[in-house]
Amino acid sequence: MVILDIASRMGGGVRVFTIDTGRLPDETLQMIDTVRRRYGVDVEIVRPDPAEVQSMVARHGQDLFYESLENRQLCCEIRKVRPLERKLRELDAWAAGLRRQQSDSRSQIAKVEEVDGRIKAHPLADWTSADVEAYIREHDVPVHPLYARGYTTIGCAPCTRAILPGEDERAGRWWWEQSGHKECGIHFSPDGKVQRG
Repeated sequence: MVILDIASRMGGGVRVFTIDTGRLPDETLQMIDTVRRRYGVDVEIVRPDPAEVQSMVARHGQDLFYESLENRQLCCEIRKVRPLERKLRELDAWAAGLRRQQSDSRSQIAKVEEVDGRIKAHPLADWTSADVEAYIREHDVPVHPLYARGYTTIGCAPCTRAILPGEDERAGRWWWEQSGHKECGIHFSPDGKVQRG
């Protein structure tokens, strides 16, 4: 939301899209309406291919991600990575909210990088959690209601939980996995390939 707020203050219009995986919390879907009302932006909804989802669920079950890392990555691939790849073909540049402080795997994120001939910006790369919170307070930015309930990262409903006191910011994502490296695969290497841990 901070990136959207900053972009809206710069003027000139901004395009906003989100990926609806089909498993999002209701609160996330409600945030889409909040964005529309607050910023006057028509949020583009990007969805996975229904046939791919149906085939995956028929073969592995609705909650396949709990069974193995490979199944979780497959679910992320079909529900998030592929829809994002399709959407990005329409764009010359995009911005994402990754921050270096979020995890070791994000600690070297560049503010701007070229990905397969397109520009990907991480305008908040060097911001801390405190910086984000201060900006939100100063500019009265709408906040996802799950943050007030202890969530520090929000994805699909079954794959995200509130963190416990003292846990790492990313501990609420894929909380049943023991691996410290938890990414969904929507981040890209400099040669434009989807990166997996």
